[in-house]
Amino acid sequence: MEKNKRITNCKVVIIGGSAGSLQALLQILPFIEKPISFAVVIVVHRKNSDEQTLESLIALKSKIIVKEVEDKVKLESGFLYIAPSNYHLLFEKDGTLSLDTSEKVNYSRPSIDVSFESAAEIYSEHLVGILLSGSNSDGTIGLRAIQAAGGISVVQNPLSAEMPFMPNNAILHTVPDFVLKTEEILEFIKEINITDF
Repeated sequence: MEKNKRITNCKVVIIGGSAGSLQALLQILPFIEKPISFAVVIVVHRKNSDEQTLESLIALKSKIIVKEVEDKVKLESGFLYIAPSNYHLLFEKDGTLSLDTSEKVNYSRPSIDVSFESAAEIYSEHLVGILLSGSNSDGTIGLRAIQAAGGISVVQNPLSAEMPFMPNNAILHTVPDFVLKTEEILEFIKEINITDF
């Protein structure tokens, strides 16, 4: 896997997705060994009625402890956080996460763009953004913000995505640092945890 860009001291890996992304997440998260030296944050489009179903499923499958996201919860390395339904997830300068109920972006709340842009502002070159399967354009602008801040952008290879529109859109409108199949994304995350690269 050619490295187009280097990251040191990764603080946050933020993963966004929509339709079809759960399948990819379940091929990635259960195989990340703990301890990890960064926080993992998941932002996926989900139904308002979903409540804690996604959290329960990922907590059951993942070795990383899932921490419940509430307004002003502290973001800590070594844990996994999942944006709750019907809230935008924002990153604050004091190291906490906050929840926002402002209007939907790309017809979505949580919006991947909103969270990616917020994370880029706070974590800049210490951030990795990963965009998975989905059926709308959410995430593309956020990936651009991550790159502009010095972070690394990763897009799921559309050929391995259940719904290729979202990764295709990102590839068309940005120049991702990496375009990776699902299993390659797993190896990429493992490598971050082993070394600064």
